[in-house]
Order: sequence, then structure tokens, then C-alpha cells
Amino acid sequence: MSYQDLLARKAQLANQSGFAPVWLPDFLFDFQSFCAEWAIRQGRAALFQDCGLGKSVEELVWAENVVRRTNGNVLILTPLAVSAQFAKEAAKFGIDVHISRDGKIKKGINITNYERLHYFDRNDFTGVVCDESSILKNYNGRRKGEITEFMRKTPYRLLATATAAPNDYTELGTSSEALGGLGYMDMLNRFFKNDQNNTGQKRVYGKGRQWRFKGHAQAPFWRWMASWARAMRKPSDFGFDDTRFVLPELIEESHLVKARTIRPGFLFEMPAKGRLEELDEERRTMRERCEKAAELAQTGKPCVIWCNLNPEGDLLESLLPDFVQVRGKTDEKDMREREEVFAAFAEGQIRGLIIKPKIGALGLNWQHCNHSICFPTYSYEQYYQLVRRFWRFGQTQPVKSDLVVTESIAHIKEQLQRKSRQADEMFRAMVEHMHEAMVIQGVQFTVKEQLPTWLS
Repeated sequence: MSYQDLLARKAQLANQSGFAPVWLPDFLFDFQSFCAEWAIRQGRAALFQDCGLGKSVEELVWAENVVRRTNGNVLILTPLAVSAQFAKEAAKFGIDVHISRDGKIKKGINITNYERLHYFDRNDFTGVVCDESSILKNYNGRRKGEITEFMRKTPYRLLATATAAPNDYTELGTSSEALGGLGYMDMLNRFFKNDQNNTGQKRVYGKGRQWRFKGHAQAPFWRWMASWARAMRKPSDFGFDDTRFVLPELIEESHLVKARTIRPGFLFEMPAKGRLEELDEERRTMRERCEKAAELAQTGKPCVIWCNLNPEGDLLESLLPDFVQVRGKTDEKDMREREEVFAAFAEGQIRGLIIKPKIGALGLNWQHCNHSICFPTYSYEQYYQLVRRFWRFGQTQPVKSDLVVTESIAHIKEQLQRKSRQADEMFRAMVEHMHEAMVIQGVQFTVKEQLPTWLS
């Protein structure tokens, strides 16, 4: 092995395993064509693009190229109820797709939900697409293990999400692992360290993030990531025009609701400490918060209310007769009914929805609606995704986001705002560092290395 070969092996850069595009349609925007072509040539790639930039059409073009090149089949995995939206998008651009709910496939591109993956045989596919692939970020999650195992021997793989790592760079390792690159633990050991100098995953209470970059590893980390992923917040991140992708105003307003009763044993309101006290507070102030949310929803226009507890949803449903509550049941009949409700809301047949973020905050396009009401939690990703169902490219009206809290749990909103600023800074840094890494990666050295005389 030569010295150059040794350096190349240690760099752990993803090798291109794709092919030259056989079809790049002219309906793609210039930046979409750039991203789709790169992903096709890469073969196993990730597109971390903001909501509304056209990841869906890029995924469809990527899948169609794999089908035409290999004469095989591609499976597109989506969150629940997004399959029909994908099929509608494909029909608009003349791409043939088939929605399968039971594992039966047709030649070409097949679409299903993550919940139905167990019906399918991985040997039937030459390509797999994971839409909203942030589902992989939990390194020891059951769903992540199921998806990674399904894709393990698939020649062509594509991940697409706007929130690949909403809180921590280390979450990117699960995406690399799913693509067949550097594994999650290998990535941690190569680029990161913790205060305990071990590979343990347990977080130390009160110390925040456990893992941080090694002193020398930040630039190599971004070069490695740039070899298998592209991150984009807006077209100008890669030198394209932003004119058609300027978002309208986002108006965020907090509503502090006064509780009618004081917690037992207290003379006045005190901040809830710990998740158990917060849950007790949410239950105790449920009526006050739901009544405020119902008041805010009395506009006559489309609106979505995001709740966290089943009793909240039931109470809101009784207060708002023209709203439909979407429940979290998972049998086949209920999943089909949920898809029908989402489709009816998107088409304007239903004025409002009452729903939990974990059910409807991923992948759906609701630009016809510009009003969101939520009871905030600590999850930044949930809040980001639920707002982005409306505040996305293609929205023509200012978007109103109302947050309803009580005095004793107002600190949840403050923590959410802190995480939001932190995540925005992180994504901006990711785009900048990746762009720099792409430039550095393209440099060619012409002078042959020389060993020192004492090694000759």
C-alpha cells in the first residue's frame, strides 16, 4: 500500500457508487437538478434540505433514474399519510408510482409508510428512499434498526430530511450508517470525545451534551460528511437564485393563561420542576389551555391545533364541533381513515384538525392553512416540523403560530426558543462548513510528498 492509499483509506470518505443520470427533466429548478444529479452519481447519498425546497421531486427523479438504469424496483418510505401526497406529486410530473400497503409491488417505483415496512422483502428492490429520514436519528431506536437492516444490502440508497440532526452533530452518524458508510460508534470514536474518555452513551445529568469535537477533527469531519451529504437552507447556499423561495412572515405569539386553581400545598404559582410536576400541571390546567386554544381558533379559517394528551384532544373536539381530531391508533383501518382525513383537510373539506405532533408533523404540505396553535414541549424538532407544515416555500400568506402556556410551565417555551436559536446556528454552520469542505476536497496536489532523510 502506498502512502497516498493509506491516507485515502484513513480519510473515510464515501466512494461514489452511482452512475451518470439517464434522465434529468427540465421541470426541475436549477438547484434541484444540481442536487438530484449529485445524488444519482453518488448512489448512496443524503439530502438535508429545508422544507419546501422540493425534496419530494428530487427523490422521485432519483428513484426513476435507478429504475431506468437497473430495470429494478425502488421503494420510497414515507411517514403515515404522506404516500398519497407523494403519488399526487408524481402524477403532476408524469412519473409512474404505485402505493402499496400490503407488500405487493409493481415494476418500478413503489411507495409505502414506515409502519408497513415489515410487509416487504428487501431482495425485491435495487433502491430505497427514506423520506423524512430524521426517523433514523435515535441511535438505539427500534425503527432505526429495522430500516437500517432492510437497506443494508440495497445497492442504491437515498435519505432526505430537513432535520437530520436537530440538536446534536452526533445524530448524523445514524444516517451515515444507514447509507453503508461509517457506523455511528465508529464516527463518534473518530471525530468526537467525551469527558469520560469512553464510548458510553449515557448522558451525565446537568452537563448537557456529552460528545464534542476532538481538537483536530472538525475539518476532517466536514470533509467526510460532504462526501455523502448535501445540506441546504436556501438555493443561494450553493450559488443559485433565491427569488422564488422567499418565505412570508412567521408571526409567533405566546399566550400566558392564568390557572383557576393553585397547586395543592402552595400559596401562589411556582414553576414546575421535573417532568412529573410538568405533567401534573398540564393536566390541572387542561381546561384553561384548551379554552384559550379554542378561542384563538375561532377565525373561520383553516387551523391546526397541536396537543400532547388524549384528554386535551377530546376536550378540544367538544369545544370545536367543526374540527376533526386525528387519533394515534395504528391498525390498518384507522391508518386508512387518518389518511382520508389528512387528504380532506388538504383539499379544504375540513376546516380544522386536532392532532399530536408525533402523528402529523412530518412530511405533509398544508400551505392552504396559515394558522397553528400548540401547547409547546421541550422538543425543538417537533415544533420546527409542525410549523413547517404551513410555513414553507409555496405559502403565500404570513403564518401565525400561537403558543399556549401557563405561568408554571412557561419555562418550557423559553427552553424551546433557546433550542430554536441553537439549532438555527447549527444548521447555518453545517451549510457553511460543508460548502468549505467541498471546495477543500476539490483541491489537487501536484507536488509529490518527500520523506525526511532520517526515514529514508
